[in-house]
Amino acid sequence: MAMIISCSRRTDIPAFYSNWFFNRLRDGFVQVQNPMNAGQVRRISLAPADVDGIVFWTKDPAPMLERLHLLGEYPFYFQFTLTPYAENIEPHLPPKTKLMDTFLRLSEKTGKKKVIWRYDPILLTDRMTCEDHIDCFGEMAERLAGSTEKCVISFIDMYRHIQSRMNGLSVRPPDDSEMRRLAQGIARIARRFGIRVETCAEKIDVADLDIGHGKCIDDRLIGELAGRDLQIGKDKYQRELCGCVASVDIGRYNTCGHLCKYCYANVSRKKIEENRLLHNEESPLLAGGIGDQKNNH
Repeated sequence: MAMIISCSRRTDIPAFYSNWFFNRLRDGFVQVQNPMNAGQVRRISLAPADVDGIVFWTKDPAPMLERLHLLGEYPFYFQFTLTPYAENIEPHLPPKTKLMDTFLRLSEKTGKKKVIWRYDPILLTDRMTCEDHIDCFGEMAERLAGSTEKCVISFIDMYRHIQSRMNGLSVRPPDDSEMRRLAQGIARIARRFGIRVETCAEKIDVADLDIGHGKCIDDRLIGELAGRDLQIGKDKYQRELCGCVASVDIGRYNTCGHLCKYCYANVSRKKIEENRLLHNEESPLLAGGIGDQKNNH
């Protein structure tokens, strides 16, 4: 049975837990707790024969750059989120110029097919208008041209548990007309630099702008990288509009130190600090043991 490892929608493993991840590859397995039932643990084989591919989700893969050779037996690619937001929205990221340099270095080491640029979530504020986004996207696209084949865009979902973080930031999602204006501007720029654009879990149809509905966990791409066809169905645990195929996520909620205001995977700074104190690079679990986390998910 085909198995794709998602590493991870729940936290930034490349940025914060690279040592742990490579230790898991060394030992050939990882343990993952059910986010809804912390006492339920699943052992996942990471043996190359059992893994069809690995998808990395990250805002800063720099800690992995010198160890990419350890992935030699695995088909893999990166979903690299790179946006123009300032520290009031993304408070704990390196400077964007440095992140763009990291993007270029990653592409040089892996090839541009394996580095997908995520320009998401797109949100608007008093200081980040549609025109500002289009200008910023253009500057980034010019810098990243030749180092990626695809850019994924999505628009912010204002989940209830993130709304309090937005107080005083004038954050709002684009309306339908603004979404279309943004998509039109992004598509025009992307074409100029040879970058294909897809949406992520979006209802809006902008196929007339040459923007299709994408799937971030992509069996076609992994099959291409692996040199074989994969038969994997849609992930039934994701949102209805999500196009991803099924995968096994090895991350843990409330462990990401970026603390981005829009992040759905973190509930509170307190839980993040508690979980990160429980992190052990040699543990099969990302954070602590079963008893440590019984009430901390």
